[in-house]
Amino acid sequence: MSRRCELTGKGVLTGNRVSHSNIKTRRRYLPNLNTVTLTSDTLGRSYRFRIAASALRTVDHRGGLDAFLMKARDEELSGRALDVKRDLVKAQASA
Repeated sequence: MSRRCELTGKGVLTGNRVSHSNIKTRRRYLPNLNTVTLTSDTLGRSYRFRIAASALRTVDHRGGLDAFLMKARDEELSGRALDVKRDLVKAQASA
């Protein structure tokens, strides 16, 4: 399982740990990933995603999973999230 947010694509960043004597060693900045269950109102079912805490706040701000996925770019979404988005588009087209 990769350390990447399934909704925003946020992943591991690298940088330097700098000591008091200015010695630089490489370090990793890990995203704050949480496993959450989000409910789709249109599809009427729940989905489990491993997303960043900032993405969870964005989902709430945009009005839920459906609104977030419809506004998100396909390049940022994981394969599972892209499948959910395709199902949403089909459901909204048939309704």
